Parts: sequence; structure tokens; C-alpha cells
Amino acid sequence: MKLINYIFLFAIVTQLGACGGRSGDSGDPKRPNILFAISDDQSYPYASVYGTKGINTPAFDRVANSGILFHNAFVAAPQCSPSRAAILTGKNIWQLEEAGTHASNFPKKFPVFTDILEANGYQLGYTGKPWAPGNWQITGWKRNPVGPGYNELLLDHVPSSGINRRDYFGNFSVFLDSMDASKPFFFWYGCHEPHRSYEYASGARSGKLMNDVELPSFLPDDSITRNDVMDYVFEIEYFDSHLQKMIDLLEEKGLLENTMIVVTADNGMPFPYAKANLQEYGTHVPLAISWPGGIKKNGRTNALVSMIDLAPTFLEVAGEEEVPEMSGRSMVRLFLNHSNESDAFRDFVLTGRERHTHARPDNLGYPARAIRTGDFLYVKNYKPDLWPAGDPVSETDEHGAQAHSEGFKNLFPGYHDIDGSPSKTFMMEHSDRYAELFANAFSRRPGEQLYDIREDPACVYDLSGDPEYSETLKQLRGQLDKLLEEQGDPRMRGSDIFDSYPRYSPMRDFEGFNKRGAYNPEYQ
Repeated sequence: MKLINYIFLFAIVTQLGACGGRSGDSGDPKRPNILFAISDDQSYPYASVYGTKGINTPAFDRVANSGILFHNAFVAAPQCSPSRAAILTGKNIWQLEEAGTHASNFPKKFPVFTDILEANGYQLGYTGKPWAPGNWQITGWKRNPVGPGYNELLLDHVPSSGINRRDYFGNFSVFLDSMDASKPFFFWYGCHEPHRSYEYASGARSGKLMNDVELPSFLPDDSITRNDVMDYVFEIEYFDSHLQKMIDLLEEKGLLENTMIVVTADNGMPFPYAKANLQEYGTHVPLAISWPGGIKKNGRTNALVSMIDLAPTFLEVAGEEEVPEMSGRSMVRLFLNHSNESDAFRDFVLTGRERHTHARPDNLGYPARAIRTGDFLYVKNYKPDLWPAGDPVSETDEHGAQAHSEGFKNLFPGYHDIDGSPSKTFMMEHSDRYAELFANAFSRRPGEQLYDIREDPACVYDLSGDPEYSETLKQLRGQLDKLLEEQGDPRMRGSDIFDSYPRYSPMRDFEGFNKRGAYNPEYQ
């Protein structure tokens, strides 16, 4: 073990907290177990410890109160598979080729922290959703990049029809029973919730009240949207309920003291102007980290962190000696000092988006990049002529044929980069009544956008055309371009290579290239 890693482990398990960490027979600090819990489509601040009304997340709150609660944590991309690839590699999506776009493949040449942990004695396992969706087999992986799956146990009953029957807790228990107690473990709890679809009014039937809903200001305030958010919150609480059982089991087995628990999400909530958008509710996610034997309790930080910071963090706390090049940075110093003095950990985070679903002719994506500072969010949209939410589709084509006929069987109602939902339908049906909110979520966007996050966390008011903010716009534009150039983003050299990458999930009947699992030769 390298000296710097030894010093860190010794410091963190002996100097932090009165509880202290246990040591092995050799006198070396014992490497922690790691439980990584990741929900599917959960925005900040939807956890009760953040003070959000109408939600109860005792497990997330327990982790936060036992360690550190983050107020400014961001995913690398507002979609499942590129976000998860970025977590695994510690790299931004423009550095990951096919893995940087949704539902494509994962090139084997990119090292993942899970393999490195396993090579150095960690036992791996996951339940639920690992790296997905996409095709990992085609590039030579022998298993999912996350590790071996523990998914055999299913539940006979779940609280609503929208919830996956995977017994997350039961499968975690099977994993613990099968492992070698003398070795540390890394386990990925990938909950499918709160991904859509939801059973309508499941939240209301659970006792939730519409007046308690904290509705983002980019959504219309109506009983339909409030009910939809209650269903979403209901599924977050389901994710939390399995996590609570996992924590209790670790405590029963005497493993909790030396287990780092990380709880977060892969991207934002599945509502218009959130998921699949670089605006705040698409990329800003909850994050709490605890380690009773190594992190002080009740930490709170406003430090800007990215999910690409998790890979180097996991490797450092595990004392790994050989760490591949990563764009993320270890958050270990935040563990050593998680007061507001640590808020300068980063001056910014970067996010990006390429194709989400098959939502446009030729299977084109909507390329965009963003830089988020403590005060502002700047978004660069590379193709402002495209529809960010996917092309609108009328009920009839130019010849009057119905959109649900054979040639349009899966196009209507369009805007497919927004998940189907009561909120989406309501906004489309009332687009005149809520014109500004509809435009934010559905309409074309300018090449640049700027938001004052302090005053407008919902990103409702674009300041890019305001002369008062021209210097801020210029500064952030230059900073983003410089960073993307340094990191080799193909978009910075005018390349459309991302639009060539195959999609392995279902395709729609849009015109042009639409062959599933194939590269588009026009953009290679």
C-alpha cells in the first residue's frame, strides 16, 4: 500500500470520530465495505432531511445524519446509462465514446472502479439496475461493468403496479451470506424506482396530501401535476424502505461500523424540463455519505461535487495503488473537513447530454454541455434547430393519415425525450394556458442559456439575452469551451460522432436512419 493511502486510512479511521475504525491483525487500517445505493430518476431536494414537505426518507436521513449531507451534488448526464458510465469510470460523458450516449454500448477499454476494487480483494455484487440500458456484451465484457448480479429473489406483492418486483433487500442479504467475511465488499443497490411508469394515485392512496406537495415552479400548479409528484415521491420512499432494511442488517451483522454508505440518484425526476435536460432538476441530485468508523456525524456541505468524483473516492478509501486517469477528484478531503470551509472543493461542475431516446429523424441526439458554478448555470446547445424534447408529432401526417396507423404506430404524441406521464399530457393539452412553462420544456432553445441559480433554481428565466449578465455569459462560455477542449470533447472540433453510435433499445418510425443496434455511417 502506498504511503499516502496508508496515511489517509490511518487518519480517517483513528482521528475522525470517537468511534474509530477497527484494524486488521497486521496493524494496517481495515479497508471499509462500501454500499452504494442509487435510485433511478430522483431530483434534489426530494428527501426529508433536506426539509422537503410531503416525503419521508428515514434511511437517507440516517445516512446524512451519521455522516455528510451534500446540497450541491450533480450527475454527469441527465440520463441513466451515460450517468452510470461516468460514475463507474470517473470520466465525463464526452470522454467515453459510445458509453457517453444513452442505450448504446460500453467500450471495454475504459477501466471501471469495480474491476479495480475486485482485483485488490473486494467482493462485488449488485441487485436491481446496474449499468443500463445498453449492450455491454457486444464489446467483450463478461458481465455487467458493475459486477455480478444478485437478482434471483422476487417479491410476491409490491405496493403498486409501477414498482419492480425485485427483492432488493433479500438479494443483498443473499450476497452478505455468500461472501468471505475476511474480505471487504462493494455492493451496488440499483433501485428501479422512482423510474416511470407509476400506478396513478398510488401516492394519494398511501395517505399523501396534495397540499403537502412541493411542486417545482417549472410545472403547472394543478391537481394532475400534484398527484403525479405524489406518485413519484411514493416510489422514492419505496427505494428508501429497502435501504433501511439493508442498513439494519449491516448493524445486526456488526458490519455497519466499517461500511461506507453512499446514497444518490442517476439523474433527475421524470417530468417535463427535468430528466434529459441540463437544467437544474435534470442533473442536481441528492447525496449523503456515511462511514461510522471514518466520518464525523451531522456534516453539511455546500461544496460542488460531481458523481465522477465517486470513483476516485472509492479507490482512495480502499487504499488502491494503481488508479487510472480520471476527470473526477477524490472527495476524501471533504470527509476530513466537511464544514463550509470545504465549499471551495470545486469551483464548478460540468454536465453534458447527447442522445436520449429515438426522438428525431435519423436517430439524432440533442447535444448540449453545461457548467454549473455556485451561482450560475450556463448551458450550450449545439443544435438549436433541433427540438430538445424530441420532434413534435401531429395526429395526422401531411396526407391526413392517422398518426397511429402503421407508418406512425409509435410516433404520436411526439416529444419522446420526455417520459410519458400525466404531467406531460396535461402540459400538452393546456399549452396555451401555460405558454411559458410549455415553451421551457417542449420548444426549441437558443444556442446559449444562462440562469441565476440563487434566484431561480427551477431555471424558469433565461438571462442569456440580458445585457446585465453579458460578462457572466462570456466568462462561463470561455471557461466551458476551454475545459471541453482540454478534455477532448469531439463537439469542440465540430464532430457529430455521437450521432453515429448505435442504439440498442427500441426504435421508432421516424424518417431516416432507424436501424436498431447499428452505427449510422453518415456521422462516423
